[in-house]
Amino acid sequence: MPKFLEEKLKKEYGNNPGVIYGTMNKIGAMKGNKETAKGRAMEKKHVKDKALSRAKNG
Repeated sequence: MPKFLEEKLKKEYGNNPGVIYGTMNKIGAMKGNKETAKGRAMEKKHVKDKALSRAKNG
């Protein structure tokens, strides 16, 4: 599952798993308790963007 998204949602909604995982299911990052291809792509893009940001600022 996209960890960055899970952490972001936890900050916003607290430790409410129904809201966190419901939101990820609704946007298509997960289907049930399984990560989807869209979720994997989101995580990969986040890691890449973060690395580029660090390289520019770093």
